Amino acid sequence: MLRRPAAHLRRCIPASPRRAGLHDGLMSVHPAVSQALADRRPVVALESTIVTHGMPYPHNLNTAKEVESIVRAHGAVPATVGVLQGRLHVGLTGEELDFLARCRTALKVSRRDLPYVVSKGLSGGTTVSGTMIAAHGAGIPVFVTGGIGGVHRDGENTLDISADLTELGRTPIAVVSAGVKSILDIGRTLEFLETQGVCVATYGRSKKFPAFFSPESGYASPYNVCSPEEAAELVASTLSLGLRSGVLLAVPIPDGHSAGGLQIEEAIQRAVREASSNGIIGRDVTPFILQRVSEITEGKSLQANIALIRNNAKVGSQVACALSALSQKKHARPRRTNPEGESPTKHQSNAVVVGGVNVDFIAKAKTEKLLLGQTNCGSVGQSFGGVGRNIADCLSRLDQTPLFISAIGLDAHGENVLTSCKHMNTSAIARLKEQRTATYCAVITEKGELSLGLGDMDIHQQIKAECVSQYEDQLAAASLVCVDGNVPVSTIDYICFVAEKFAVPVWFEPTDADKACKPFLSQSWKALTYTSPNLTELCTMNRALGLPTPAVLPISPDEQINCAAALSRPLLEHIQCVIVTLGSMGVLVCGEHKAPSVNLQPKRPKNKGRLCAVHYPAVAVTGDETVNVSGAGDSLAGGMMVGILRGCDTHTCVRMGLLAARLSLSSPHPIAPTLDLDSVHPLRAHRQPWPEPTCLWMES
Repeated sequence: MLRRPAAHLRRCIPASPRRAGLHDGLMSVHPAVSQALADRRPVVALESTIVTHGMPYPHNLNTAKEVESIVRAHGAVPATVGVLQGRLHVGLTGEELDFLARCRTALKVSRRDLPYVVSKGLSGGTTVSGTMIAAHGAGIPVFVTGGIGGVHRDGENTLDISADLTELGRTPIAVVSAGVKSILDIGRTLEFLETQGVCVATYGRSKKFPAFFSPESGYASPYNVCSPEEAAELVASTLSLGLRSGVLLAVPIPDGHSAGGLQIEEAIQRAVREASSNGIIGRDVTPFILQRVSEITEGKSLQANIALIRNNAKVGSQVACALSALSQKKHARPRRTNPEGESPTKHQSNAVVVGGVNVDFIAKAKTEKLLLGQTNCGSVGQSFGGVGRNIADCLSRLDQTPLFISAIGLDAHGENVLTSCKHMNTSAIARLKEQRTATYCAVITEKGELSLGLGDMDIHQQIKAECVSQYEDQLAAASLVCVDGNVPVSTIDYICFVAEKFAVPVWFEPTDADKACKPFLSQSWKALTYTSPNLTELCTMNRALGLPTPAVLPISPDEQINCAAALSRPLLEHIQCVIVTLGSMGVLVCGEHKAPSVNLQPKRPKNKGRLCAVHYPAVAVTGDETVNVSGAGDSLAGGMMVGILRGCDTHTCVRMGLLAARLSLSSPHPIAPTLDLDSVHPLRAHRQPWPEPTCLWMES
């Protein structure tokens, strides 16, 4: 083996670290929130328009902090939602809360506003609908607010209806509120909620529907629930039925603050008349009325407002805790045991792959250079891809039988996907009515280099933790779990939680640079056994951990290898093996040394011996032979996984992956239909002597 100076491993790292970004996506989930969701602990989402528009400073900041404290005191984790400089945050730090509380230019951010605010890098407080979107995206089932919007008076003529109501009709989340403000048309609001299919229940022994400052509005809810446990059962049933609509839990204002309801109601009517005479309309109405009511009642309405928000936070936290207890009880599993020394066979293989599936359209030009703005001569072919699907396909063709968990639309593309995957176990692919099967179009040059890629992959966000948790028994008993970066952060956190609990090895395939950070936004990455990034994705992982990365990636082969080794080193504190794909240069396998290479077989505890990085050159493929570049990395990973599952030595595992990648590059399909065990046998499929890998020793 070649020994290279350890100093080379630090060559590509700048001397002074720069501050890492929150993450490369549009939404950032606070690590405490992410970890709580992974542990199935209760989390309560909180809105931030009460901070930016609901109360004057410093009442707004103090109230927000107090509400978070109430949530914590009742055993849940608070997750205040807001938009800061174009990034949607689920869970805010104290400094971020203070920024929003003082921000004079903060916008009210509803569903319609999110694209603009994000695209312009602006900040704002999320409304009920905006918070519901973020909370649901993060996997939080309970959201606490003061009161929801509704149908405005004369709404039958103006069609002025709050987006909160339509959001409740399409986002499955429980909203805990004090009902609807009496400045609105409460009767028509309840009618509209019924039309949207929203289950409305008053919290308490009465069905009387509250009107924010008043415990009753003159209208009744269809149902009532009397305890946190009963409310949790209602929410759990809604989520389990897959109705894709929410639940509104209407909580009356506490008795001690309801006595002044009549005085506040009179002040509201006066403020409504003033708003009308002053020509105040739209989203400016509610802040104006709340401010005037506070002035007219000499602060009594503000005190009542704070009291009902505190009460809602208490009730919402209790419901979240009861819902968490239901989930924990449902998913309680005994620890599995494995017969010592038993190795996986075809009949015992129980790998699980969780990830995306796409219909791929590959357009290859007949010229080296593409001319933009005009038609280029070339060929267009259709195949089926998606990182998760590709890896599951590869494993299936190499005599494994992985369970593939994914989601497709109830459409023609979805039918075609299932037809093409008949050789795979697709029993865990969900078919969703109102979603499109993911599609991807890649434009490549004559030499096979990617020029442009376009994807319609929103459905991947539906591969949620609650969906994957249906297969927890299979996850807990798996010989290997592979998860790709297409799935939501909360799903990755859940998978890592289960894997750590049951000592199951996990392989994270980053997918692309934007998604590579997902496990590293919390402590979930420490549960990974393997990950297979390219150099750009490896930089993203380091930045997510707040570690320095090179401003410009090196070009020369030696420098790329040294840089990859240096960036892999901090990950090896918890990840057993980092496999860095280097394109035409091959692959760098980093981990604990076990002569003559790196130990790839899963072990506990992880890396305790000397660390090294071993470089394996790629199998040569010419530009003329290259037909498709979309599945080479997935084939490499899948081939290596099969070697690991079969108990092969590291040289054999890596060479199986390299041969699978070569077949992929020469095939119009991401995973070559000709792929089988003979085609990746390092001796039978590759007649020439294999080049000797080289080793770099890493510093302790």
